[in-house]
Amino acid sequence: MIDLNHGSGAQYGPPAPLPDITASLGAVIDTALRLRNGAERPRSYVSSSGLGRACLRQIQYDFLAVAKDAGQEFAPKTLRIFEAGHRGEDMVAGWLRLAGFDLRTERADGRQFGFSSLGGRFKGHIDGCLVSGPVAMDYPALWETKALGASSWKDTVKRGVAVSKPVYAAQIALYQAYLDLPHPALFTALNRDTMELYAELVPFDAALAQQMSDRAVTVVRASQAQDLLPREAAAPTSVVCKGGMAAGHWHPPCAWAKRCWRDA
Repeated sequence: MIDLNHGSGAQYGPPAPLPDITASLGAVIDTALRLRNGAERPRSYVSSSGLGRACLRQIQYDFLAVAKDAGQEFAPKTLRIFEAGHRGEDMVAGWLRLAGFDLRTERADGRQFGFSSLGGRFKGHIDGCLVSGPVAMDYPALWETKALGASSWKDTVKRGVAVSKPVYAAQIALYQAYLDLPHPALFTALNRDTMELYAELVPFDAALAQQMSDRAVTVVRASQAQDLLPREAAAPTSVVCKGGMAAGHWHPPCAWAKRCWRDA
């Protein structure tokens, strides 16, 4: 240690350790994220982003804004992942424009492009539409993008979006149908860990779009009639309820599983 008072005879001890600020910083950020998420108004419509989920009752609970089971609200880590996904979307959009694509992502008033049906009870909002670009493909084309963790991204690259991510495929088919964009959609996936970019042209699947549209009608009509739709699972131990892999697809834990089986 340097003696700044050389010759003074003063003795210096080791510096006092600094407090571990990680936990304190994380706590205040987590609280802020929870408060912001709790202040958001719940959706009052069937969203195209969730119609590809396996269980109709789960979709109905979401549509009706039924309170989730205790402890099933999004954890702060999940909220951070969601936000990273939104930022990843903005990055990829910027890269596409930098490369020379004419990409339209919002209207003049700043709102996303989208569709509304069933008196506003069924809606969807697209990431964007490619009007022209330097890559040989059919225009205009729907653009849909996701930011994925490494293992999920690798599985998408290996098996393609329709097989690896059927929920995304359903979303794409609905957008192509309702926004009259029948050309193959450009799906891009950003690896959050390595920043690698995967791209795939997804042909319009009219049968899938019709199936998903019919599901939306089923959910809305059953809710109007106060009918509870059947659950997908035969037991609460099913991966559709508790979460896990089944038939090569990941199912997140159902946020209404306890309520669902209690209602039984």
